[in-house]
Amino acid sequence: MRTFRFLLDENVPHALRNAILQKNPELVIWRVGDPGAPPKGTPDPDILLWCEKYAFILITFNRASIPLHVHHHLSQGNHFPGIFTLHPSMSFNEITNEILLICGAASPEEFRDLIVYLPI
Repeated sequence: MRTFRFLLDENVPHALRNAILQKNPELVIWRVGDPGAPPKGTPDPDILLWCEKYAFILITFNRASIPLHVHHHLSQGNHFPGIFTLHPSMSFNEITNEILLICGAASPEEFRDLIVYLPI
């Protein structure tokens, strides 16, 4: 079983990473713009390629265009480790609890090529 690795897109507040890591400091959570992660302003298709290459599940609020990018990504024979799409009404506490529940009950491989809309 592999460890969950998450990439927060640049529209997800940095404070969410802190909230999740406060409850589980063992998780790997990077954010677009961090050293080693895609730079801010990276187009979504390139973020999907990066997530595929480095095995990071994307966490995003983008419910509008991500499904279209995913369809194109898969149609090109690519894959991705998963996407957790957040509902904008969720609080940091709700998001944190959902992420920790998923990490405790599943393995990262279960989300390959899936978009998961949170809350579950």
